[in-house]
Amino acid sequence: MRFAHAGIATDDAAALAARFGDLFDAEVVHEERFEDLQVVFLALENGYLELLEPIEDGTIAHYLEDNGPGIHHLAVETDDIERALERARELGIELIDDAPRRGAWGHEVAFLHPRDTGGMLVEFVASEH
Repeated sequence: MRFAHAGIATDDAAALAARFGDLFDAEVVHEERFEDLQVVFLALENGYLELLEPIEDGTIAHYLEDNGPGIHHLAVETDDIERALERARELGIELIDDAPRRGAWGHEVAFLHPRDTGGMLVEFVASEH
């Protein structure tokens, strides 16, 4: 598995993208409205920062209300997302997604519950082939 991205909850993705663009010399490489979010990806040398701004009520809006802005999840890329989920099950890790679903950028994704991953929401992202 490889580092894919860190998902960061924010109230203002455009402002944070500008800040991180200047700070890390990172370029915005993808933007989309996905479900109840505006999603902005900035490219780093070895992965991405995914900025998550709620545009209507939903998961990230609730996260911001409860926790404020900051790292929401850590994503790892896998060549076999079904096997990654099976391995998590074998290790007794609670799955949020029993099967992969469509995520941002059209990738298949699945999340693991933070109570079993050291308090961090973990996302598996299927590799593109």
